Amino acid sequence: MGKYWNEEIECMSREDMKKLQSERLVAQVRHVWDNVPYYRRLMEEKGVTPDDINGIEDLHKLPFLTKADLRDAYPYGLLAKPLADCVRIQSTSGTTGKRVVAFYTQHDIDLWDDCCARAITAAGGTREDVCQVCYGYGLFTGGPGLNGGSHKVGCLTLPMSSGNTERQIQFMRDLGSTILCCTPSYAAYIGETLHDMGYGPEDIKLKAGIFGAEPWTEEMRHEIERLLGIKAYDIYGLTEISGPGVSFECEEQTGMHINEDHFIAEIIDPNTGEVLPEGSKGELVFTSITKEAFPLLRYRTRDICVLTRKKCSCGRTLVKMSKPMGRSDDMLIIKGVNVFPSQIESVLLKMSKATPNYQIIVDRVNNTDTFEIRVELSDDMLSDTIKSIEDLEKKIAADIHSILGIRAKIRLVEPKSIPRSEGKAVRVIDKRKLV
Repeated sequence: MGKYWNEEIECMSREDMKKLQSERLVAQVRHVWDNVPYYRRLMEEKGVTPDDINGIEDLHKLPFLTKADLRDAYPYGLLAKPLADCVRIQSTSGTTGKRVVAFYTQHDIDLWDDCCARAITAAGGTREDVCQVCYGYGLFTGGPGLNGGSHKVGCLTLPMSSGNTERQIQFMRDLGSTILCCTPSYAAYIGETLHDMGYGPEDIKLKAGIFGAEPWTEEMRHEIERLLGIKAYDIYGLTEISGPGVSFECEEQTGMHINEDHFIAEIIDPNTGEVLPEGSKGELVFTSITKEAFPLLRYRTRDICVLTRKKCSCGRTLVKMSKPMGRSDDMLIIKGVNVFPSQIESVLLKMSKATPNYQIIVDRVNNTDTFEIRVELSDDMLSDTIKSIEDLEKKIAADIHSILGIRAKIRLVEPKSIPRSEGKAVRVIDKRKLV
């Protein structure tokens, strides 16, 4: 049996969990109907009222929410509590200039901290541990989420954020960090830097790592474990639902347990919206049943995965989700950041000397994502000087960085050199082996 943060919930019988979920869903639907005109309109269009929802068996009657709805309702259209009751926002990078902004009451923060505390405890964390949080802080949910969970557990928390890797390793060694929280690619980079500095796993006290925010393979897990001498655990979340801690890996490492007392998970056919039986591969949909300020009902994550209730050796009865196996849209996750081709296109359309014909090349070298954008020059740019072309590359790179928050290598290429397609243009070449 593993260690639990909340054994009563994490090991609850299926019958009791269904009862709890049903009670919370009924209350949440009423809360949203009364306080969110945008979602009430969607329900009315589907001919559904709160009286039609008597338990989780009626969940399928509710309309879906998508990222497009979040953009259309930006910034306050899906807020379910008075702004005066909210204490924080978190945000994703904007897909077309508009960011997804999620609101939190203090109650919402407390529940989020609790979810992350479960993840830390599942990785072996206790109040005796030193937890080094190297996820980004600020609007990104990674840092604040694991920071709050670490405090809840009672760990000594090092809120390092990312970057300055040699200093990370100095603090890790000086203060005896035992748990590392960051993206898997940054964990691998820390491991490589540690070895470059002449140290090895025996020179640090790390025992576990909690890594998420980007796709990673089992091979990468084993490499991180070798470099740092730890057990590497996966964690999943998304800003729209709360952040990291929606689900977490236990010692069995065969999927991530979903915190079902807060989030109801469904798998649907991404084309028809039909709910699929357990064990089917499809699109993951979440319903928040405890969030106050920003409770999303039937939110389509676009992540493709599988749910299973196969008995877990850790003793938890919470349903498990597999690692996401891809997306049902064109979003990429690069260095932990959500990137849509439409963001690149919006920048290029503002450039008179570049065309909107482009290709995104993503790869992974030494466990770190590489990000290159090839952009076709316009015909009249061919006669320009090398300096003017270099200036244009710098301008595009700066504008991309401003929108995404990460840097891309820009390579300007000759007109009509990017292959054309009779069907949908091949905008993305992802060379990473992520599955």
